[in-house]
Amino acid sequence: MTNVLVIKANNRPDGISTKMYETFIEEAKKNSRLHVTTFDVFEENLPHYGQDLFNAFGKLQTNEELNERESASLAAQQKAQKALSDADVLVFAFPLWNLTIPSALQAFIDYNLQAGFTFKYNEQGQKEFLLSGKRVILLNARGGFYSAPEMNGMDMAVNYMRTVMTNFFGFDITDEVIIEGHAQDPENASAIIAEGLEKVKEAAAKL
Repeated sequence: MTNVLVIKANNRPDGISTKMYETFIEEAKKNSRLHVTTFDVFEENLPHYGQDLFNAFGKLQTNEELNERESASLAAQQKAQKALSDADVLVFAFPLWNLTIPSALQAFIDYNLQAGFTFKYNEQGQKEFLLSGKRVILLNARGGFYSAPEMNGMDMAVNYMRTVMTNFFGFDITDEVIIEGHAQDPENASAIIAEGLEKVKEAAAKL
């Protein structure tokens, strides 16, 4: 049985990456060899990564009582890390918003991107991955044509996810489906989206 975690990072019901998320799950659930679970980063309402979590770490070492904010941040990290560690395959369905990923997805990544959990530095100062072997599928939607050479550098969503997943998590990106240009080319939007969703089905069927 392969454990597949599908991370939903769009809270717009009509969002294209929401449709990609729904399409992937529908197709993946046809395969009895897959155990599919989901993690909606908006529904989880993850606190922003920051001082509350750092305070919690410090208080745990000295057996001090955590306040409500610190407890919430620590619980969010523990839940996010368990979801990630239990998965064999991680599927991220996310849009390009304001040239980057949604902040709720950033929180999920921040809670997991931790020395001692996903990576460590050895005695020679070299990075070693602690959860390597996991596979990643990226499902992204963006209204413009950011694959064009003159636009690619402005995409800090897919490019960021590629960098983090491979260089800091040590995971293998085995598939990518990017639906783009549907806002920039409205006359062909339906065809662009339909073609992309078929590719999402193909990505799910490969598992």
